[in-house]
Amino acid sequence: MQTRAGYPFGARLTALVLLATLLSGCGINNIPTYDEQVKAAWAQVENQYQRRADLIPNLVETVKGYAKQEQDTLVAVIEARAKATSIQVDASTLDDPQKLKQFQQAQDQLSGALSRLMVVSERYPDLKSNQNFLALQSQLEGTENRIAVARRDFIASVERYNTEIRTFPGRIWHSLMYSSMPVRTNFEATAPAAEKAPEVKF
Repeated sequence: MQTRAGYPFGARLTALVLLATLLSGCGINNIPTYDEQVKAAWAQVENQYQRRADLIPNLVETVKGYAKQEQDTLVAVIEARAKATSIQVDASTLDDPQKLKQFQQAQDQLSGALSRLMVVSERYPDLKSNQNFLALQSQLEGTENRIAVARRDFIASVERYNTEIRTFPGRIWHSLMYSSMPVRTNFEATAPAAEKAPEVKF
């Protein structure tokens, strides 16, 4: 079977398959692949922060039962949680450095408030031996570890993505096909409270 150009249909099909194979082998798909990995890694960061936020109401109620006089500290935790959960960064706003910075700062403030709550809890032996408090303490500690891992994975995925669009051959594909996909801002600690997870061991 001949085409109008005189080349057999099979030869043209083979050439297209070969071209597609060569393009896929030279990194044309790396940028969108790494972009999706960044979004998936960010979703894990959000999931772990939400897990922490979900633990806080029960933690506050438990502490309140033994340390009602620590009202200022409890209110600070509740307010920091409300602020942290009100700022959402999803795939559509992940490229907004200002939004990401606001998210980081709110999470850092919540980390600081939780640290102060754990220090206050040291003053109450009955609270420290309460089974519900011990369970929440263990869950919070595990969640802080998961947050650290999720943040690390997100940072690594952003570095991989940014490196791809700044180096050869990714830089070429970026300029030709993916110019609308910007260099991404990474997730870094912005306050001293964020450099150390809340201490929850007694």
